[in-house]
Amino acid sequence: MKRLILILGIALFLSLPAAAQDETKTLRVDAEQTLGTISPYVYGANYGPWALVSLDMADEALHSGLTLLRFPAGNWGDQNNIRPEQLDLFMLQVHAWNAEPYITARLEGGTPEQAAELVRYANVEKGYGVRYWSIGNEPTLYDDYTIERFNQEWRVFAEAMRAVDPEIIFIGPEVHQYAPNATAPAYLQDMRDWVREFLKVNGDMVDIVSIHRYPFPLTKTSSTSIDELRLNAPEADTMIELLRQDIRDTVGYDMPVAVTEINSHWSNSVGNVATPDSFYNAIWWADVLGRFIREQVDIVNYFALAATGSGFGLVDRYTVRPTYYVYQLYQQFGTELVFSEAADNDVTVYAALRDDGALTLIVVNLLDTEQRRQIQLDGFTSEDVAAVWRFDADHLAEQIDDLKLTNGDTLTLPAQSVTLYIVPPA
Repeated sequence: MKRLILILGIALFLSLPAAAQDETKTLRVDAEQTLGTISPYVYGANYGPWALVSLDMADEALHSGLTLLRFPAGNWGDQNNIRPEQLDLFMLQVHAWNAEPYITARLEGGTPEQAAELVRYANVEKGYGVRYWSIGNEPTLYDDYTIERFNQEWRVFAEAMRAVDPEIIFIGPEVHQYAPNATAPAYLQDMRDWVREFLKVNGDMVDIVSIHRYPFPLTKTSSTSIDELRLNAPEADTMIELLRQDIRDTVGYDMPVAVTEINSHWSNSVGNVATPDSFYNAIWWADVLGRFIREQVDIVNYFALAATGSGFGLVDRYTVRPTYYVYQLYQQFGTELVFSEAADNDVTVYAALRDDGALTLIVVNLLDTEQRRQIQLDGFTSEDVAAVWRFDADHLAEQIDDLKLTNGDTLTLPAQSVTLYIVPPA
């Protein structure tokens, strides 16, 4: 009889919808475990003369929430010299959009003198005060270019540029496709060698260690599925952990890190369910960005702010892409990181404290079914209702009904959604 009851109980459990089955899984937040200030520059993007924001989308750029723009973005900067009028326009735009500029000097095809002149024009003649600089874009893809040659030339360029302005902050080496984990294929592990060798030679001059990453498509002809994108998100954690370990093993101490180019695809893919212009790319990016914040990355530059004819941009010629709305939610996220953890990688949580004392939670449901999760909320009490904002198939980063949120409550999360909770202090 007991066995029959047990069998019936298991059958009943398996027949329940996924949301009910997962209700016992917990999202844990401890507001008393503060982990440091969140860098304001994790909300960056790439921007360049090859893909300018149209006049129609100027307001969207202003309200995007982007804080740092990397210019001129991609390999354009190693195929062209930045002209004064291009730099002037860029500076007008970043100031108008309340963003910080970050400029890449041309390495391949350029000279140390040209790089130094670019710094002189920007920071001496024009007084722009550009702090963040890099030298070359993805030298790992240059034809007939060795690690040794790059390390030597990078240093000569850096010395010439810093002689003009000793206060500039160098970001490098800007390698493409850094390994997501220690078991990744050999060609990805080669990028670790570039970073380690670069630090051996130039670790005393570089200020922030930077990498790029585009996980898909896996081949030039393959398409990417939603499940592949969903399963990829946790590599953000392992990649940053690996980079930090490589830095410590090489120079003996921690250094700030940056992911200065990233998107789901390295190709111009567009129009499919998991390409960069897709709805699900926004869900993926909300989780990946949250992981980078939790890993305390200093700079993150999405690729790119604007693009027409490919899926890359947050904005197109006349419209915004779904991933644009991720930044609308993160604009309201806190500035002080606090401890958070999830029971699995399907529904994740990221938490922070705001300057006004509110606790903010971003919860991402990457699954295609509604989910329920219990919230364990330690170290924070509130007598008021939480404001709730949501991005999903029916809401474009819109405020929905307020919710009284206390320790032990169950959150109902729509399929493929990002939800922001703003919990006021007691």
